[in-house]
Amino acid sequence: MGDRVEGGYRRVLLKLGGEMFGGGSIGVDPDVVHSVAQQIADVARTGVQVAVVIGGGNYFRGAELSQRGMDRDRADYMAMLGTVMNCLALQDFLEKEGLPTRVQTAITMGQVAEPYIPRRAERHLEKGRVVIFGAGVGMPYFSTDTAAAQRALELGCEAVLMAKAVDGVYTADPKSDPTAEMFREITHREVLERDLKVADATAFSLCMDNNMPIIVFNLLTEGNIARAVSGERIGTLVSTPADGVPA
Repeated sequence: MGDRVEGGYRRVLLKLGGEMFGGGSIGVDPDVVHSVAQQIADVARTGVQVAVVIGGGNYFRGAELSQRGMDRDRADYMAMLGTVMNCLALQDFLEKEGLPTRVQTAITMGQVAEPYIPRRAERHLEKGRVVIFGAGVGMPYFSTDTAAAQRALELGCEAVLMAKAVDGVYTADPKSDPTAEMFREITHREVLERDLKVADATAFSLCMDNNMPIIVFNLLTEGNIARAVSGERIGTLVSTPADGVPA
């Protein structure tokens, strides 16, 4: 698991941040979701199997709500439900592109989605359906980044494609530090040791322990999902090869 496939990857997990779905505000921006759906459709039509995990930051962030006095457990469940709204929006736009999709959620809600069943999800992928995972891992205190890592590992994906609103992993926040430099390659361990704020530590630890590469790239650049899937070097490759040096 985790080896780069000649000519690209065959099965990937795409992690989308909820903030991008809102276009920087509360709710869903249909233009953004339509653009993302078109990019995913272009990739799926080539035969690549695509699973998707979406965050819910355009609605709620459990940790932030809890800082304002709300019970953390309840705040996290609210955030999980927000991710499901994003999943349904993406499903709608993907199906408008003529792409068969399934939404699976970690919290059972039979009228809008299937429950998360790994073998069923694999079968959908094998049949060319895009599978969209909602409600994180279904438990408080775990982020959707961790959900992406766990789903990728359980489904035998070859890489986690972490789509951001920045070009990759930087030495510091490029929005606030103009001297920040971008890494082309870095190890999982170095990301953790430097405390680089790309994703939460649990997600990176899971990927490091199981040799799952992560590609961090800019979703807002048209065609970047296809470039990442094809193996083109864009963004930052986070990996932990046997010799400890990025490939």
